[in-house]
Amino acid sequence: MEPLPVELLYGLYLGVLTGFVPALIAWALGFTFRYFTGVSIPGLAVVGLGVAIAGLNGGLLALADPAVTVSDDQVRLTVALLVVLMVTLYAHSMGDKMGANLPRKLSLRELTARTLSSDVVELVGGRGQVRVSVVGEVGDVEGYPPLPATLRDEIRASEWTFPADVPLLELETRVEERLRTAFDLAEASVTLDEHARATIAAAPAMSGLSKRLEPGTRAVSTTALVPTGTARGDEVTVLADGERVSATVLGVADDAGGKKAERGGDDAAVTDGGERTAGSRGSSGLRSDGGVDVSPPVETVTVPTAAGGEARVTLSVRRQDATTVLSATDVALLVRSRGVRREFELVTLLRRAGKRFRRVTVRDGGVLDGVTLGEANVREVYGVVVLAVRRDGRWTIAPRGGQAVAVGDELVVAGAYPDLAAFTEVVS
Repeated sequence: MEPLPVELLYGLYLGVLTGFVPALIAWALGFTFRYFTGVSIPGLAVVGLGVAIAGLNGGLLALADPAVTVSDDQVRLTVALLVVLMVTLYAHSMGDKMGANLPRKLSLRELTARTLSSDVVELVGGRGQVRVSVVGEVGDVEGYPPLPATLRDEIRASEWTFPADVPLLELETRVEERLRTAFDLAEASVTLDEHARATIAAAPAMSGLSKRLEPGTRAVSTTALVPTGTARGDEVTVLADGERVSATVLGVADDAGGKKAERGGDDAAVTDGGERTAGSRGSSGLRSDGGVDVSPPVETVTVPTAAGGEARVTLSVRRQDATTVLSATDVALLVRSRGVRREFELVTLLRRAGKRFRRVTVRDGGVLDGVTLGEANVREVYGVVVLAVRRDGRWTIAPRGGQAVAVGDELVVAGAYPDLAAFTEVVS
């Protein structure tokens, strides 16, 4: 009989040798059943199967070398059996856990998706935000003229703040939009790394006033009586020696001498007559009580406004009306109402009715995973309305019942706050 320590070592050796195959089979069974069916195999069944396979392995070892399994007091076999049981149970547990956590639907986009580092996320008011800065020199876009040195320095010194939950690809798109809007660029290309550092290539605008003219229109400048607050983009009626001409304001000077405004972002900076701040194009900053930004907040830019009285203005008029305006000796402007933003009116009405907005992301195994909106019966079952579905960076507005939903899709939903909370819990 061998000493007890030697018997223990023999038992460990025999257990590892005979338990490798049962452990591999236990892991495969646990992973396969949990991943494809969502059901866990009972541990007792796995242990029984593992012991049976280990016994078969031990028998084969005994045929090859009977001395391996020979033990007078069975210490060697007992230790080997315990090792087989523990290894088999552990492998089954790991396989079951991997089957539960591994996503059932993988795409190349998800596998190659880049994410921001948690180190750059700042908590402001309970919400995460990330500050994007420019790294390196601002490059030129091939096929376009080079950027002026002053404009290159302005872009290099810029910073932007965005919500931290925005995907990195969409974050790059938003930075490009900010650049085009703030600096009036013809083209912009942005690449972000995981630390929110932007590598930028940009091209200056290819034209000035001409790009703001619609086909069939002409730009004319004249001295006119201008209402206080008139700014570029306002729709006006020109009273030219009694004739009425429809026009759009392209530029305003603060006096009849034609003093020009300085450049400031996408729009010119404030004139001596005052200023008006406005958000950049396509950025309403709409928020819901659920803490979701439907559109990201952006910096304000200043636009030139008239101080009121006689001033020099540049107008966009129809080709046949250009002569009428230029030949007139008495010109005055009447600013026409452009109405209000209908989307904000809609939000106001919904809020008065107790409705809120929220953006949710479909999770793996949620009630909307792999079904259509009609099959899920969202409106009747959960009391909410799906306003839009975003997949692979593309939005579907007012989706119909046949709209399929999958893991990773973003939904913009509206409803009462309790209904939104319940819907979010089962979907994301």
